[in-house]
Amino acid sequence: MSSLQNITGTIALAGAGKMGSAMLTGWLAQGLIPGRVVVIEPAPSPEILTLAAKGIRLNPKDAGPVETLVVAVKPQSFREAGNALRPLVGNASLVVSIMAGMTIASIEQVCGGAVVRAMPNTPAAIGRGITVAVAAKGVSAAQRATADALLRATGSVEWVQDETLMDAVTAVSGSGPAYIFLLAEELARAGIEAGLPAELATKLACETVAGSGELLHRSDLPAATLRQNVTSPGGTTAAALDVLMGKDGLQQLMIRAVAAATARSKELAK
Repeated sequence: MSSLQNITGTIALAGAGKMGSAMLTGWLAQGLIPGRVVVIEPAPSPEILTLAAKGIRLNPKDAGPVETLVVAVKPQSFREAGNALRPLVGNASLVVSIMAGMTIASIEQVCGGAVVRAMPNTPAAIGRGITVAVAAKGVSAAQRATADALLRATGSVEWVQDETLMDAVTAVSGSGPAYIFLLAEELARAGIEAGLPAELATKLACETVAGSGELLHRSDLPAATLRQNVTSPGGTTAAALDVLMGKDGLQQLMIRAVAAATARSKELAK
């Protein structure tokens, strides 16, 4: 695979919200020259304005066509933004989309180009994201390597061949961080209900979720084994897991939640 230093030409980033900004930060941290980057963002954050002062080109009047366009606008705004994006895309341009739900066919219709559809997640902001990507048939090996290098700047990357998997990917890893944050919220709330001071309950819940995630990251053991290692027969953890793993417990809730997010991802493409 390519590195950011091997990428040629101009890279345009359309949309510099949380995810777009996280990707841009990752590119610059790994040595991409700011002058190589064009950012299209009608409401730039103070952070983007600071980067503009360091050399990135912010909202230039005539930027294209560019070699690579990364589309990070909200999917609901994509078709409206098409008129502004289309001049950035030439016959040989690579278009990398990180929009939830937007299919390769939709992206080709709105802006053209050789399309890679990708779904990152918010831990990209600290370089610990996971992105799943799928390439259209017309994407060359060199373009796929470019897309991989851009996406890998914020964490790990997995490639799939079947685009229909992307809706479930969105539901599991794209939306997944919100489920983990909700777990921390509700664990703290349950601690308060059990009598703990709010500040202590929040601290215990957040550090437990964060530490357990890091343990899972560093361990070679699967999550099920790590869970079993914490659970003594007849102990306190077992009592809690009897509730969480019961008939109407976490398993069924998570299946329903992921199914709902998958369905919504499919709706966004319409």
